[in-house]
Amino acid sequence: MIEHTNLNYTQVFRLIRQNKFLVAGNTILKIYGQLNCSSGIRMKKENRVFFTNETEAKLFYFRPCGHCMKAEYRQWKLSKKQVEKARLNAQL
Repeated sequence: MIEHTNLNYTQVFRLIRQNKFLVAGNTILKIYGQLNCSSGIRMKKENRVFFTNETEAKLFYFRPCGHCMKAEYRQWKLSKKQVEKARLNAQL
């Protein structure tokens, strides 16, 4: 995970062109998404981080964006519901 504030404009675009960054995330909301996502583009620079892949984003407990990664978001939401249901059953 690399914070956007630690990079200058040319470094960011060079690393994107070299496919070093494949997804970006919001540190406040703990959401990651595609680099061209309209929601992510509006994000403040100080809240943005870059990841080399989705697996890295998940390691830092970020969830998929519901706007640009609809299928991944649905999968995440479904798994979250299953965990909550199992937790409730364990308490009974």
